[in-house]
Amino acid sequence: MAVYFAGFAVALILSLALTPLVRRLAFAIGAIDKPNHRKVHTRIMPRMGGLAIYVAFAAGLLLVLPFAPEGLLNDYDMNLMRAMLVGGTLIVLIGALDDRFELSAKVKLAGQLVAAGIVVLGFGVRINLLNIPFGETMQPIADWISIPLTIFWIVGVTNAINLIDGLDGLASGVSGIAIGTIAIMAALMGFEPIILMSVLLLGGILGFLVFNFHPAKIFMGDSGSLFLGFSLAMLSMLAFKQVTIVSFITPLLIIGVPLSDTFFAIVRRMVNKKPIFAPDKGHLHHCLRELGFSHRKTVLIIYGIAGFFGACAIVQAVFVQSAAANWVAFAVVCVLVFGLQIGAELIGLVDKTRRPVINFLRRAINGWNAQSSRTK
Repeated sequence: MAVYFAGFAVALILSLALTPLVRRLAFAIGAIDKPNHRKVHTRIMPRMGGLAIYVAFAAGLLLVLPFAPEGLLNDYDMNLMRAMLVGGTLIVLIGALDDRFELSAKVKLAGQLVAAGIVVLGFGVRINLLNIPFGETMQPIADWISIPLTIFWIVGVTNAINLIDGLDGLASGVSGIAIGTIAIMAALMGFEPIILMSVLLLGGILGFLVFNFHPAKIFMGDSGSLFLGFSLAMLSMLAFKQVTIVSFITPLLIIGVPLSDTFFAIVRRMVNKKPIFAPDKGHLHHCLRELGFSHRKTVLIIYGIAGFFGACAIVQAVFVQSAAANWVAFAVVCVLVFGLQIGAELIGLVDKTRRPVINFLRRAINGWNAQSSRTK
C-alpha cells in the first residue's frame, strides 16, 4: 500500500515542479494556441502541458518500481507497464509535434495506429475474452477479431479525450475522474499494476490541474489529451481481470462523458450533412455555455456527470461476480441511454430544434391524459 501513496506523491510533486518549466518551453519553441472563432480563450496560451503529465508518470514509475515489495509485480505485469510506457511515449511525441507544427489529421491517425499496433502486436496486449450478454462465462475470441477490436478501442478512446478538450481543466479533470474510478475498481479486484499506474497518472493530472483549471496558465495540448486518452484506453481495458471485458458496459461507463460527446458529435455532423471530422461548436461544453453557465460552472457540471458515470461503473463492478450482473448492466444501459438522449435534446447537443423523444413522450402523456378524462 505504501508504494501506491509514494507513487502518487512523487508524480504530484514532479507535475507541480515540471508544469511551469514546460510552460516556458512552450513559449520558447512556439508551441502556442492562438484565439479564433471556435475557441473560448482570448489570449495566446502555451500548450504542450501534457509533457509534464507524461514525465511525472514515467519518471514516477521508474522511481517507485525498485521499492515495490518483492512479488508485487510479475513478468506479466511488467509487460503491461512496458507496453504503457512505449505506446504512451510514441503518443506523446505525436501530440507534442502537433502542438508545435499542427500535424494533419491523417498523420496523427497514422501515428496512433502505429502506437496501438505496437502495443497489440509487439506486447501482446489485447481484448481476448468477451462477456456474452446474459451468458454465464467469458468466451474467448479469435485473433482476427481481437486485434482490430483492441486497436479500434485504443484509437477511439484516444481521440475521444481530444474532442472534449475545449475548456480550462475540462479534459484533464474528466480524465482524472475516470482514472480515479479505474484505481478504485482495480483495488477491488486486487490488480496491482493498474492501481500503481492509475495513482501515478492521477498524481500527474492533479499537479497539472493546479495550472490548468480556469483561468488556465497552460493548456495540455494534444500531447496531453492524446496521452490521457491512450492511457484511459489501456487502463480501462486492462483493469478488468487481466485484459478481458468483464462486462461490455463497464469500460464504456468509465469514459462515458467523452464517448457520449463523441457519439453525439458524429450524429450531429451527419444530421447537418457535415464531414464527421469537421470541428464545430456543438459539443457538450459549448451547449452548456450557451445556456448561460459560466466557464467554471460548465466544467464543474461536466465533472459531476463524469463522477456519476464513474459511480455507475463501480456499482457495476460490485455486481460483476453475481448472477444478476448482466441484468444490472442491461438496466444501467437502458436508463443511461434514455437519460443521455433526453439531456442531449434539452440542451441541443445534436440539433436545436429536433426533439423526437421528448415530443413522443409529450404526445403520449397528452394522449394518456385525454384518455383518462374520457374515462372519468
